[in-house]
Amino acid sequence: MRVHNRETFESLNAFGFGQPNSAYAQYFSGNSYLNPLVDPQTCAVFLANVTFEPGCRNNWHIHRAQTGGGQVLICTAGEGWYQEEGKAAVSLLPGTVVAIPAGVKHWHGAKRDSWFAHIAVEIPGTQTANEWLEPVSDAAYDALEPHESL
Repeated sequence: MRVHNRETFESLNAFGFGQPNSAYAQYFSGNSYLNPLVDPQTCAVFLANVTFEPGCRNNWHIHRAQTGGGQVLICTAGEGWYQEEGKAAVSLLPGTVVAIPAGVKHWHGAKRDSWFAHIAVEIPGTQTANEWLEPVSDAAYDALEPHESL
């Protein structure tokens, strides 16, 4: 369900907006918000709710790891996109789960006319790091058409 209005979205976003994602703003086109759901000092698996304003998306990036690693996205509200390099973008809806292995170049974010939220689960591994790459171009983003959901 596409959600255009912030107040309506806030009522659907069960895990909360959190704070502006200023620490990672340089890796996003548009505004995002981060709400950590666990304390990384006491929990081995980091989970955070990430909220994207309409049209917001993160840059292409790769989750690096010597062993293990990667990310899981659990979509919770609104509508978004996920795309791996060389593949068509797929539509993300509440209830969609995306498993992203370490080493896969990808991006994710909101559709241009909907707020979007997902829980990001960082998979434990050794020597893990995010490699942030180039932004998703406006031309490529604007050309997206709905494709099959995962």
